[in-house]
Amino acid sequence: MTSPRPFLELTIAELLDELAAPGTLLGGGSAAAIAVAMAAAVLATAARVSSESWEAGSAAAAQAEALRARATPLAQLDAETYAAALAAREAAAGLTPERRDWEIGQAFAHAAEPPLEIARTGADVAELAAEIAQFGDPRVSPDAQAAAALAAAGARAAAALVAVNLTAVHNDPRVAEAERLAQVAEESSARARSSS
Repeated sequence: MTSPRPFLELTIAELLDELAAPGTLLGGGSAAAIAVAMAAAVLATAARVSSESWEAGSAAAAQAEALRARATPLAQLDAETYAAALAAREAAAGLTPERRDWEIGQAFAHAAEPPLEIARTGADVAELAAEIAQFGDPRVSPDAQAAAALAAAGARAAAALVAVNLTAVHNDPRVAEAERLAQVAEESSARARSSS
């Protein structure tokens, strides 16, 4: 697997090429984090536009920027954590079955943390988007709706990755949490759509 330059250093075209490259470290989790960060960026603009007519617009813009700052590094972290899990799986090949299973389980449980945080952030972004769609300037309501849809998609994708990474752990509560977060994000996206 190739190690990409930090994704923030890539142009959009390079990032898409990296996501499509065979053997890349960037994958579904990185793409989900990028979607959530992009949604937060769109909301920051929508909230700023709304601040002239909506008292909470400036606070919403600050919240959107904070969410973008939370989501952005998760793309790189997800790629690196997943690569470490794959490396741990390879390194465990010569261990006893019990020790191998434990080592791999630990590595993939750790790899579930970044997508879980992506789902958390996606749910928060979608909730903010619903608020901006409802109370913000009507001119930016479609942008808030688009941001909500992006954030909900990112949260749903991240929830799927949490479940896959934790398949070896029976009834891990993080799987249920990720699913709940994805549902919250989807409900917020539906509220954003219904606000117009």
